[in-house]
Amino acid sequence: MKIGLDTFACNGGKSGVGMYLTHLLKRITPSQAQFELFGWEYEKYTYNDVAPNIEFIPQCSFHGRTSNAIWHLYKYPKFASLRKFDACFFPAAHKHLPHKSPCPTIGVVHDMAAYWGTRKTRVHLGALLRMILPDSLRRLDRIIAVSEWVKRELTEKAHIKENRIEVVPNGIDHTSFYPRQRNEESVLLIQPFSFRRPYVLCVSRIDYPIKNHIRLIEAFGIFKEKTKYPHRLVLAGGDSNNAELVKEAAAASVWRNDIFFTGHFPLKSLPELYAGADFTVIPSMYEGFGMGALEAMACGVPVLCARAASLPETAEHAALYFDPYNAEDMADRMITISTNHEIYNESRQFGLERAKSFSWDRCVERTLQIIYETAGVESL
Repeated sequence: MKIGLDTFACNGGKSGVGMYLTHLLKRITPSQAQFELFGWEYEKYTYNDVAPNIEFIPQCSFHGRTSNAIWHLYKYPKFASLRKFDACFFPAAHKHLPHKSPCPTIGVVHDMAAYWGTRKTRVHLGALLRMILPDSLRRLDRIIAVSEWVKRELTEKAHIKENRIEVVPNGIDHTSFYPRQRNEESVLLIQPFSFRRPYVLCVSRIDYPIKNHIRLIEAFGIFKEKTKYPHRLVLAGGDSNNAELVKEAAAASVWRNDIFFTGHFPLKSLPELYAGADFTVIPSMYEGFGMGALEAMACGVPVLCARAASLPETAEHAALYFDPYNAEDMADRMITISTNHEIYNESRQFGLERAKSFSWDRCVERTLQIIYETAGVESL
């Protein structure tokens, strides 16, 4: 049995979907089936360390969203037929899919952000792909949604029957994300940066308006004004849509000297960054799962969440919630977690317990079962 694994839209393992694929590849054993990776030519050696026994078939030398879409629509069917795949797995099915396939297909949908908000805010995918994608999703043989929220959106926005969608939540790497001893040093050295403590942390790509950084900057200003605390705001994430607007808002803030952009932050150092924070804020208007909440909770760091999309589902009772459209409400939760030690300790403990519910081993085990079933094999 031969299974194709699509690495397009996984950003070389650096994005959330890339991390998902990396954890899947780490847990595939040579005896399970013959797997083949295919994707951008420049990513030929990207997965050598995590999947040394899986061949990578380079495709498509022209990088970009349009090239990706054209390859999947016109080149993929012949490619999959020539490779004689028994099934093909698309870990980023919410971004690009073939319209038809010579073999059974399985896709993972991490979010439906392309359909969030008004026409002006729908910058994800582009208008043409938003028109095509729902029909391509309906053509998948099996669909994995990372949350009940995403499953509901698939039924409402793509008109997919519920019985064709299975929810398989993402996991967390507990060997990397775990509570660390809190020292009293005023400066935390995390290569290639040094961070002055105390700091408030937000881990997310800089993407306006969906990630809601501008209201977070406003809320941080209210928090600073009311408490006079020395906290800094660390925004860890690479630039994405309208990032310049977020940076302009930060530059215009009275507290601009206390706002720090890291750019893309090294994944291997991320647990240390969480561990050094007083608390984490997730202001997003939309999240398909909310990995940042899970990572912070696993590190024993209190989480403040927008009451939006999948975040209440992932964090449940372990987070403090606010209205993502109300900077005052966001600031109020920041003040509460900073001044009330009982709530702080409860949030930390509830978060650690909640994080135990998630496992990459369970996620990958069920995902592989679905792949094998779709390929026509009950178990391996």
